[in-house]
Amino acid sequence: MNDDRSAWPSQEPDAPRRAAWPGEEPGPAWPGEEPPRRPQRRNTPPRGTARPNGAPQNGGPAWPTGDEPGGAGPQWPGDEPPARPQRPQRPQQGMPPRRQGPPPGGRPPGPPPQNGGFRQPPPGRRPAPPPPPQEREPDLITHQVHNGTDFGYDPYDDRYDDRRRDDYDDEDARFNEFAAGEDEAEPGEDGKKGKKQLTPKQRKKRRWKIIRRCAYAFVGIFFVIPAIAFVITYFLVDVPTPESIAALQNQPVTYYYANGEVLGKDIPEGGNRVLLQPGQIPDVVKHAVYAAEDATFETNSGFDILGILRAAVNQVTGGQGGGSTISQQYIKKATENEAPTLSRKWTELAKSFKMNNQMSKEQIITAYLNTIFFGRSSNGIQAASKAYFNKDVKDLNASEAALLAGLIQGPSNSGKTEYATKRWNYVLDMMVKYKWLDQATRASYQFPTPIPLSQAKKEEGGSVPYFVKLRMKDELEAKGYDEKKLYSIGAKVYTTIDPAAQKAAEQAVQEGMKGQTDENLKNALVAVDPRSGGVLAYYGGPEVVKDENGTDQLGQDRANQARNPGSSMKPFDLTAFLKMGGGLGDTFDGTNNRNLGGRVVRNADPSSSCSTQCTVAEAMEISANTVFFDMVLNKTHPGPVADAAKEAGMKMAPDGRAKMGDDANISLGGGSTVATPEDMAASYATFAAGGLRRDQHFVAKMQNSAGETEFEVNDPGKPAFDPDAGRSSQLAGTVTKSLVPVIQHSKLKCPTGHECAGKTGTQQYDPQPNDPPSYNDRNAQTWMVGYTPSVSAAVWVGGDGNKPLHDKNGKPIFGSTIAGPTWANFMQLYLKGKPAEKFPQVKLVGKDPTTATPTPTYTPTNTPTPTNTPTPTTTPTTPSETETPTSRSSRSSTPRPGPTSGIFPPVGDNGTGGGGSGGHNGGGPAPPN
Repeated sequence: MNDDRSAWPSQEPDAPRRAAWPGEEPGPAWPGEEPPRRPQRRNTPPRGTARPNGAPQNGGPAWPTGDEPGGAGPQWPGDEPPARPQRPQRPQQGMPPRRQGPPPGGRPPGPPPQNGGFRQPPPGRRPAPPPPPQEREPDLITHQVHNGTDFGYDPYDDRYDDRRRDDYDDEDARFNEFAAGEDEAEPGEDGKKGKKQLTPKQRKKRRWKIIRRCAYAFVGIFFVIPAIAFVITYFLVDVPTPESIAALQNQPVTYYYANGEVLGKDIPEGGNRVLLQPGQIPDVVKHAVYAAEDATFETNSGFDILGILRAAVNQVTGGQGGGSTISQQYIKKATENEAPTLSRKWTELAKSFKMNNQMSKEQIITAYLNTIFFGRSSNGIQAASKAYFNKDVKDLNASEAALLAGLIQGPSNSGKTEYATKRWNYVLDMMVKYKWLDQATRASYQFPTPIPLSQAKKEEGGSVPYFVKLRMKDELEAKGYDEKKLYSIGAKVYTTIDPAAQKAAEQAVQEGMKGQTDENLKNALVAVDPRSGGVLAYYGGPEVVKDENGTDQLGQDRANQARNPGSSMKPFDLTAFLKMGGGLGDTFDGTNNRNLGGRVVRNADPSSSCSTQCTVAEAMEISANTVFFDMVLNKTHPGPVADAAKEAGMKMAPDGRAKMGDDANISLGGGSTVATPEDMAASYATFAAGGLRRDQHFVAKMQNSAGETEFEVNDPGKPAFDPDAGRSSQLAGTVTKSLVPVIQHSKLKCPTGHECAGKTGTQQYDPQPNDPPSYNDRNAQTWMVGYTPSVSAAVWVGGDGNKPLHDKNGKPIFGSTIAGPTWANFMQLYLKGKPAEKFPQVKLVGKDPTTATPTPTYTPTNTPTPTNTPTPTTTPTTPSETETPTSRSSRSSTPRPGPTSGIFPPVGDNGTGGGGSGGHNGGGPAPPN
C-alpha cells in the first residue's frame, strides 16, 4: 500500500474514499486514485452555505460555491475534532511513508460527491486536490470496522489501541483472587494502600489452596525427589563382589616346612584373616550374629526403615544402637569408607539394596563374616575362632558363637571381662527371643573363657626365620608374587626347608663358634638337596645384634653375601681342564714360589707343595696353589673356569651376587671373584647330582587360601657341563673322585655310612701399614664346601671385609679350623639314622691318576731357596724374591695375586680381602688348606 499523497495525480489509486452527502450522486474518483480502503468520516459542512444548485436540500447544510474570495475553487469545510483522539501510528520499519492527502487548492466546482463517491474534475483542466486534514490523519481501510473483518475478540490481540485504561483495571480484577499473598486495594486519597476485604468463602478457598501446595511440596521434596535420586544412584553404583573384596582383604601368608608342618606365618598389618566359602559357616554362628547385629537380615532388602528411625531416635535421646544392617556394615567395611557423611550413607543404602538383588543371603553373610574384625589381630570368624578358642568355626557352640558375635561392636574391649559378659548375655537373650535358642539351653550355658593371649599368639604359628623369609620373598617376587599379592590371596607357601636340617644347621654353627674369642668372627651355613635343588637349611647369622652402643639392631644375612671363595674354587678349575681333555693323571709343577704371569705364586705351606711332576689329583688333595694357577693361566684361561662355575649353578650378577674375575686369580678364588655360601652349596650340588643342574630354590609349591595351586616346582635337572648327560655325569664324577681324599687330608670325617667329598678354602688377610708383625700370618675368610649324594652344604667363617682373624687359642684360622668341623658336625647331625649312600662309579675323564707314575711328595729341607732372580722380562726384581719363603718380610713385600680396584664389594664386605695366591706363609708347618 502506498499512502504517499504527494504523488498526485500519478500516484497509486488507493486514495481514501469519503462518505457522500445524502442525496448526492456518486462522482468519479480523482484521477489515478482507487477507492480508499477505509472511508473517512467527515464532519458536517458549515451551516447556512448554499449548495451549488441552490438552497440546502432536506434541511442540510449548503455546499460551498467555490466563489469565496482568495480561493481558486470551493473550499472543503474544516472538520471538527474527532470524538476520540487517535494514537499516532508508528511507521513500521521498511514500509513507505503514509500518503498525503489531496493537493491543496480546494475542491473543484460542481456538486459534492454522491453516495460516497468523488466528483470528476471538469474536462480540460486538472482539479486541485482537497487540502489535507488539519487535525488528524485519516483512518485506514485496514481497520476492522471499515473493511468488514471485525469478528469479535481476538485472544492474541491485547487490543491496546482500542481499549481504555479502565478496561485493563476491570480485567486485572478477575485475577486478584488467584494471588498467593494478601491483596492490596487501590491507594486511597491519602495515598495509603489497605487490605482487600475477602469473603469467608474466599478465605477458606485460599487456605485450602495453601495447604494443597504445601502438601505437594512435602511429597515432592521427601518422596518423589528422593525416589528419583535413589533410582539414579542404584544404576550408577557398583556393588563390590566377594571376589573383588577378597582381593582387597589381606590374609596371612602361611609357610610350611617340606614335611607339611607349619614353619610360621607372616601376618599382614591389618591382622590375621582366613576366608571361608559359602556353606562353611554353621547356622548357630549365623544366628548369633543376626541376634547381635541384624535380626531381620534374612527378610530385609538391604536396609531397615524402622532400624533407621530407631537409630535417629537413639541419637536424639542419647540411646545406643545404630540402624545399619549387616549388608550396610559389609559395604562399609569392604570399601573401607567409614566417613560420617550423608553422601556415603546414601550410596551405602543404594549398594546394600542392589547387593541384595544380586547376591544371595548366604553369600552376603559369608562375605561379612570374612571381613569383620573381632580383636586379637583376627579378621574374620575363622581367625577369631582360632584366636579365642583355638577351634575351627565349624566346631563352635552357641555360647562361644554368642561371645564372638557380641564382640563385633567393640573388638577393642575383648580383654574386658565385664563388657564381654554383658554382650554375651545380650546375644543369648536375643537368640531366645527370635526362637534360635530355647530357654533351657540358654540357662545351662556358662560364660566361655577364651584361651590366654600368649597361647593365641603361639597357636598363630610363630614367625618364620627372618633371613629365610627374605630369600623366599625374593624368589616369589621374581615369579610375579610380590608381598601385596601374597597377602591378597592368603598364600600357602610350601618351602623346601627340612626342619631336621634347619635344626642341625643352627646347632652346628652355634657349637662351631663355642668358645671363640675373636669378636670379628661371623659364620653362615646353607644346605641344598642335589636331587631337587631345594634349600634344606639356611642360616645367615643372628637376626638381632648389638651395635657399639649396645643397642639392638638388625643383623646381616651373611649367607647371601658374596666373598672370595679361596681354594674352594679349584673344582671349577678342574672342570674346565677336564672339558678341554685333561685328566687327573696330568702333571704340573707343584713346587712352591713359582714365577707365573709376572708374579710369584706360593703354596699355603710346605705340606701343600709337591714335585715338578705333581698330578692334578694330588694337587687337589693337598691344595697346591701353583698347580691350579699354572693350569688356569696357561691351559684353560679364566673364561672357561667362569663358564664352569655358571654351568654348575652360581647365580651371577645382576641376577645374583656371584662374580667371576677375568684374570688368573679366579683359579684361587681371589681378586674380583666372589660367591655366596648359597651359590657354593648349589654349585657343588651339581657335582653331587652327577652333573645334573637344578636351580636352587626355597619354594616347592604355593597355593592360595582356597587350596588352589598357584605353581609347583618339579625340576628334573639338565646336563650342566655338556649337552650329553653321560658326558656331563662323567665330568662331575671325575671332579668328585678328586675331592673325596680332601676330607681325610683336612682331618675331617664323613657321616657314618655316607661317602662324602669336599674342598676347603682360605683367603688370607691383606696386611696394612701399621699392623703388628703377627698379622702377616692371619686369614680373613675361610670355607668348607662338601657333599654326599643327598645333601650339599657350604660353611663360611670369616669377618666382614679384610679382618685379621684368630681362633680361641689366638692362632690364625683356616678352612679346616672352624668351618671344616662345623660342616662335619652338620652332616653328622642331619644324616644320622638315614640310609647309607655312596657316589656312583663313573669312567674318569682323561689320564687315570692310578696309571700315572707316582711322584714323591715335596719334602722341605733346610736348604735355603736359591737366590737367583728372574729376568726383568718375566717379573720385576724385588728384594723379597731373594728371601726364604719362611721369612715374614717375603709375604708383605713380594707381589702376589690380590684384590684389584675392580672388586665388586658385597653387602657387609669392604672388598679389601687379599688375593688367593699367597696362602699361609708362616714359620713352621700349618694346617692343610
